[in-house]
Amino acid sequence: MEWYPLWNSVRIAAISSVIVFFLGIFLAEYIARLPKILKGILDVFLTLPMVLPPTVCGYFLLRVFGVKRPLGMWLAKYGISFIMTWQGGILAAVVVSFPLMYRTARGAFESYDEDLTYAGKTLGLSNAFIFWHIKMAACRQGIIAGIVLAFARALGEYGATSMLIGYTPGKTATISTTVYQLWRTGNDALAYRWVLINLAISAVVLLTVNMLEKGRKA
Repeated sequence: MEWYPLWNSVRIAAISSVIVFFLGIFLAEYIARLPKILKGILDVFLTLPMVLPPTVCGYFLLRVFGVKRPLGMWLAKYGISFIMTWQGGILAAVVVSFPLMYRTARGAFESYDEDLTYAGKTLGLSNAFIFWHIKMAACRQGIIAGIVLAFARALGEYGATSMLIGYTPGKTATISTTVYQLWRTGNDALAYRWVLINLAISAVVLLTVNMLEKGRKA
């Protein structure tokens, strides 16, 4: 049994989760303080990938980063390509998992008690210190839940990934694309093994989120 799909899926999910973590908390923190109308407009734009079919997201990514598109050709000059490479899987995972991190982080920030920030400022603490050591600490359960959900979404991503990087054994194969390929070729026995691996990982993720939710209510 070739374990590359598992390694590649975990690698893509881990790197994309780091990206959406910082991108998600930055935008959530900034947008949470904007006027209601502007916040609503930006919310629609940033969370659109959550309701669009993943294949549609993949199609848009192809139209932007394709080898014959202006941006794709410009990136190719520097040896960067998101088409048929595992790095493209990171791009696809970031796009589809970002809304989960962003929405969860924004909800956590909106429930944050700003009096803690004011208290920190009276003590002469910097804004950066207050954000990372006070605000993030107060919102940590929501933030952790968001990153866990984003990781799980990235790990199980198929639609946008298959559109952007396809399936190449030992190069771009992920758990999801491998299951489809094995089913397509009639190798049900091996497909079941990968399905069970995916189920086990998903169960661990859901248990983690449930434990975080119970901790937040306690």
